[in-house]
Amino acid sequence: MKFGVLQFFSWPGRRVPLTSVYERAFQRMDVMDKTGYDAVWLAEHHFSTYSVCPSVHIMGTHIAARTKNLRIGTAVSLASFYHPLRLAEEVALLDQVSGGRVNWGAGRGFDPTEHRIFGVEPKESYARYREAVEIVLKAWNDDKVNHHGEFWQFEDVEVLPKPLQDPMPVWLAATSLEALEWAAERGFSILMDPHATHLEIARKRAAYKQLLEAAGYSIAGRDIPMARTLAMGATAAEAEDVGRRGAEFMFGNYLRHKANIRGTAAGAQKSMHADALDRSISENADPVGRYVAEIAICGTPEKVIAQIQELQETLPLEYLMIAPLSHASFIMFTEKVVPHFQ
Repeated sequence: MKFGVLQFFSWPGRRVPLTSVYERAFQRMDVMDKTGYDAVWLAEHHFSTYSVCPSVHIMGTHIAARTKNLRIGTAVSLASFYHPLRLAEEVALLDQVSGGRVNWGAGRGFDPTEHRIFGVEPKESYARYREAVEIVLKAWNDDKVNHHGEFWQFEDVEVLPKPLQDPMPVWLAATSLEALEWAAERGFSILMDPHATHLEIARKRAAYKQLLEAAGYSIAGRDIPMARTLAMGATAAEAEDVGRRGAEFMFGNYLRHKANIRGTAAGAQKSMHADALDRSISENADPVGRYVAEIAICGTPEKVIAQIQELQETLPLEYLMIAPLSHASFIMFTEKVVPHFQ
């Protein structure tokens, strides 16, 4: 059983200095480095207090300098917003300076504000994302990049540095069936989204396994991280309070732009943060309660251990990527839950 952390740099209400948000996260990573976590997975977002981390690659370099064992994942690099050769350079450089500790996760993003400000049409963002991923892999694996695509054309471009790891481990954020199909047909591993219910996650993983095998690949030996938000407390009531406050902050940020998503191409192919939230909002009178009950891992240490054991049996689950909704939840999970599975 592997554990990782999906690290947001949330700044709810701007109640504390932003430097405190970063320092608390760095303290968390210091603990992770010494307690057997596999990786910290950094979430990239722009123009929002939902997560004030516009560059997961710069952030990853800082983390690499203060840790020794922890792998540094991106969950995700928003590939459709980058020039793909620049993206390839930055991730490869991070792999070099970290001593080969990068887990590269790529995704497309769903926030229409980000698309508008970066000048990316939502209707073309999926195609841009796929082509960018293809170019990044060519930059790492070929001596020189030759590419003639819809959005970029290159002739004999040598991209340096190459990653230290050969091959570089790669994951794609996959929520929709189309995304699962595209990843499976090419043999890519996937990141499972944090805002689908446990049942939805199980169905998606089963579909991915079937698609992967149909394409001639095996799921055996792959790390398939499943992201779950985490709320813990000494009592069930305390844990539920943490879960509701965290979910309310997420819904507040999501609802800010929800109306702009609906009906667009971006809305039809939302990435790992949006589709289940959309259903929770539209289908449930208490979406926050549904989120805590059906999506988050929530409870006392004993209940959380039982939930994870159940997910191990039903999914199956071999890699849990937690997104703690409070620092106390992270500490309790590290001290009371992780040792049970080591």
